[in-house]
Amino acid sequence: TPLIAPHMKDENMPPIRTGVVGVGHLGYHHARNYAALDGAELVGVVDPSEANRAKAAEDFTVPGFSDVKGLIAAGVDAVSVVTPEVVNELLQAGVHVLVEKPIAPTLHEAETMVALARTHQCILQVGHIERFNGAVLAFSQAIQAPRFIECHRLSPFPGRGTDVSVVLDLMIHDLDIILAMEQSEVVSLDAVGVPVFSESEDIANVRIRFASGCVANLTCSRVSLDRMRKIRIFEENAYLSTDYSAQEVLVYRKKSGPIPVGENPMEHITMEPLPVEKDEPLKLELRSFVDCVREGKPPIVRGEDGIKALRLAQDIMDFIREHA
Repeated sequence: TPLIAPHMKDENMPPIRTGVVGVGHLGYHHARNYAALDGAELVGVVDPSEANRAKAAEDFTVPGFSDVKGLIAAGVDAVSVVTPEVVNELLQAGVHVLVEKPIAPTLHEAETMVALARTHQCILQVGHIERFNGAVLAFSQAIQAPRFIECHRLSPFPGRGTDVSVVLDLMIHDLDIILAMEQSEVVSLDAVGVPVFSESEDIANVRIRFASGCVANLTCSRVSLDRMRKIRIFEENAYLSTDYSAQEVLVYRKKSGPIPVGENPMEHITMEPLPVEKDEPLKLELRSFVDCVREGKPPIVRGEDGIKALRLAQDIMDFIREHA
């Protein structure tokens, strides 16, 4: 059953009218993709900064507005929102929303968004962009029953987004992916975090145990000299190693049968790359969002998924601060 009334699907159907709220660093690329996306039309951008909205308006030949009322009046169908403060106003106007991660500053605000989307029959998609990384799309089809998951997400100090914990800034990407893989409940966690340049955590590590017995160990840092975005997934007789940045997945498997006495066990492991379709994850994310609006189907990353990731991130931050 469609989530919303789908648009008519024929060769002459009108494009989905899109907009972007917040066209700074990240939002600018949302606008760039919408402007080039088949089946979509960028009809306006919103930003309180005159410089930001003027640049995007000029580059993409669309109106620039200082608030969302102008965008709503322009008859927009679907909007990317980089700052969550205006999500409720858009949903109440019947506009479909893709809100950047995390879904909201608090669980209460996130739950209100989800309830409004349901009431007004709007799609609410959360911008957990790594779900659209070619490597993640590839290994999601290959894994069966993970037993141990190890994630590293490290980067130099960014100079922006540091008003929140690194758990909300970086780790939440991997929390979302792990929760999509492992459907059982979290039964315990142990975490530590350290502020370096910020008032909140710049480095954090957590070990999470699920009811299935699966254990996930996540490390994130925004004060690393090097960049690393990797996830390793261990299953019975198989191990997957994924590099998000390179969009590569290697699968190591134990050969069937016993190992002859005296032979090196490592010679009985095969390694093969998974086929990965490499493309810009943001483009794939926005294309999926527009398709969901057109066809009236639930998004890949629903508002409820955003709540789950935010809730776990909040539990991790609470643990860190209670045990500091």
